[in-house]
Amino acid sequence: MSCGNACQALTKPAFGEKEACELVDNVFGLKVSWIRPLPSYDDQNFHVRVSGDAMGPEGAPEYVLKITNWADSREPELVEAQTRAMMFLSAEGFPSATPCPTKEDGIMSLVPAGSGDKKYMVRLLTYLPGVPVAKIAANTQILYDIGKLAASLDKALSEKFHHPSVKSLHRGQFIWNLANVPLLDQYIYALGQNKYREVVEQVIQQFKEKVIPKLTSFRACINHGDLNDHNILVDSGSASPEAPQYRVSGILDFSDMSYGYYVFEVAITIMYMMVESADPLRVGGHVLAGFESVLPLTTEERAALFLLVSGRFSQSLVIAAHTALLYPENREYLMITAKSGWKHLMKMFEVGQEAVEQLWFETARAYGDCGAA
Repeated sequence: MSCGNACQALTKPAFGEKEACELVDNVFGLKVSWIRPLPSYDDQNFHVRVSGDAMGPEGAPEYVLKITNWADSREPELVEAQTRAMMFLSAEGFPSATPCPTKEDGIMSLVPAGSGDKKYMVRLLTYLPGVPVAKIAANTQILYDIGKLAASLDKALSEKFHHPSVKSLHRGQFIWNLANVPLLDQYIYALGQNKYREVVEQVIQQFKEKVIPKLTSFRACINHGDLNDHNILVDSGSASPEAPQYRVSGILDFSDMSYGYYVFEVAITIMYMMVESADPLRVGGHVLAGFESVLPLTTEERAALFLLVSGRFSQSLVIAAHTALLYPENREYLMITAKSGWKHLMKMFEVGQEAVEQLWFETARAYGDCGAA
């Protein structure tokens, strides 16, 4: 979920399947034998298969054609940083996609659309196997593993990723950076006047008072920023459908990458793993245990976790409502999180910060008492 200006302008690409096939041919020199659109927030994605006599690198016939929204396409250094990070992570052993080279041996290409002056950044990324976490009944093991992945990914990016384009990840007013929860003030109108708005207003106010002053005490890093239940793919290596053993097989969508803090990543991951869970309040402890097996949080970071998770719920719900007003035809996809998100946020505030934190921290502590999952 990108769109740093919260989609104030209508920037989503609108290429047809025929045009998408032509892009694959003209830009990458590959012939498409099969294509279908994939759901997306503000970019446009297609799953493509290339014909047998025009196979891509290493004989991989399937790709994702990613056409970046117009606003982000005007920041080529940012798109390059995201792509280079994917390449770096793949080389480090993470299940990240890599770009197919263009005919000019580049990693991306800026292409015009129609008769207007808008241009869109195009990439052809390797297609990753698996199903989204949103489609499975996530067990405690995969939640732990996802928490561990989140910490390992941020740690690798922050300690080893040194491409010149990395400076573009200082994104200031980027709406999806957790530090910018106070910016929701300008979009909260989209909620109307109701009990949901009252809770979000509480989150924003408490965030200003209790989180913002503490930011300098958090450990800084590069965040993926969007490890949601549709951006993490898993597959099952178990022969037993009754007790599948899942493993992460893919990490998608690096368009929300920015400089932030380690505690941001675990909060974002907890929030999204709660979305489809049958027992959402307990999720946080399992994700936290996995994260802290790599990077234990400090006292200050732990104290902010409840409000950071609440802040991410608020960002997702407010911006989805705002963006749905701009893209009514994409409302169903935009409001995916809202279906259960409001229920979970309201439940967190009903139960209260102290009780929720106690549940998270005791669950995480149990892993330390009996060894890692």
